[in-house]
Amino acid sequence: MPELRKDLISSRWVIIATERGKRPSDFNWEPPPRQSGFCPFCPGNEEKTPPEIIAYRNGGGLPNTPGWRVRVVANKFPALVIEGDLSRQGEGMYEKMTGVGAHEVIIETPHHDQTLATMPQHQVEDVLWAYRERILELKKDPRLQYVLIFKNRGEAAGASLEHPHSQLIATPIIPKRVQEEVDGARQYYDYKERCVFCDMIQQELAHKRRVVSTNDHFVALAPFASRFPFETWVLPRMHNASFEDARKEEYGSLARILRETLQRIERVLASPPYNFVIHTSPFREGDRLHYHWHLEITPRLIQIAGFEWGTGFYINPTPPEEAAQYLRDAALTTDC
Repeated sequence: MPELRKDLISSRWVIIATERGKRPSDFNWEPPPRQSGFCPFCPGNEEKTPPEIIAYRNGGGLPNTPGWRVRVVANKFPALVIEGDLSRQGEGMYEKMTGVGAHEVIIETPHHDQTLATMPQHQVEDVLWAYRERILELKKDPRLQYVLIFKNRGEAAGASLEHPHSQLIATPIIPKRVQEEVDGARQYYDYKERCVFCDMIQQELAHKRRVVSTNDHFVALAPFASRFPFETWVLPRMHNASFEDARKEEYGSLARILRETLQRIERVLASPPYNFVIHTSPFREGDRLHYHWHLEITPRLIQIAGFEWGTGFYINPTPPEEAAQYLRDAALTTDC
């Protein structure tokens, strides 16, 4: 079973994924060859994945058979596992707990060559609804405190399969990066009695220099202190702490702006590898007037090197104002 181990100095938790164990010879520093041929996520290969957890189908159909639009399955090589009791224990001065959680794969489309930027908007909305459905279900588990939705696109971003998919990992503790955001937002709220994200959105909409696009419910912008070139955030314009609590009509608006933003990134940067993550409020958070959920997109254009690892500083060679201008000027594909 996997373990979570705590770094006593930084208070950061690390997953020791024993079921993914690798020997030194398993780490290949050369890029893997481009995949071809068999894909376990394509229709007709459903028996090659773990049984589906949920699936959206037109007109019904049997589980684990073709005919699906979106399909969610357990990760075959999970970082954390849903089975077992959550127990915390010491090992001398150190602290660890059992690796209980969940690790699932959201297969976004049956079409191998589509992307979130090229698939129809209603298909992107289906993917977002699948995210919501799984968060709401996992939220019922008292062992879990957080769910991170994330996407790795391209080998450089950590994707091991080309077929369009994203993932979720549910954890029994709040991740350090998320806790830092929550704490920083709470400090701002305690001082000004306003949400820092709401203030940021209002200022960016007023100045417009870092705004990429907007619609009735969302804004896409380049953060003032962007860590990476062309880093882009998508935020709801109205205050909302949790992704899963958005109103029904907002998921259509989110699908539209997410699809358009990824189109802009792919057009300007020639379809780069990228990651995105959804930062939402922890499950057991009390008063949430201070926090505001958002989606962070990070194209993988530069490497993190020694200075960044050693200091926590980031060196971004592209000012966010210039990045936003390039993305604003990008032509979009007509919706389908």
